[in-house]
Amino acid sequence: MLFVPKLTVEGVGTFEVPQGKRLVLALREEAQTDQLHACGGQSRCTTCRVEFVAGEPTAMTAAEQALLAARGLTGVRLSCQMTCEHDATVRVISRLEGSGRKDCGSPPAAEIVPPPQWVTK
Repeated sequence: MLFVPKLTVEGVGTFEVPQGKRLVLALREEAQTDQLHACGGQSRCTTCRVEFVAGEPTAMTAAEQALLAARGLTGVRLSCQMTCEHDATVRVISRLEGSGRKDCGSPPAAEIVPPPQWVTK
């Protein structure tokens, strides 16, 4: 039997997500949030950032690590640079509402872009 991760989004609800689905896509499609992803989920802009309340992955892509460091961001993760592999609770902190943007961004691909090189957080 395949494990089906449960994604809890604070203030929104809990959703079953296909294992291996990009978090940014699960936030948009399963949870129906207005999560930003201005660069189309390519680890270039940090608009897809979230805070983990529980279940934060211990690995991250080298692209995520480098971008967060370059921007001096701590305590957040890029939802475009991870997949749903286990149960987690997140807080969506970068939303279309109130952002002044015309839309959430270009649709992200199904796979992580750039191709992931995993590092330990």
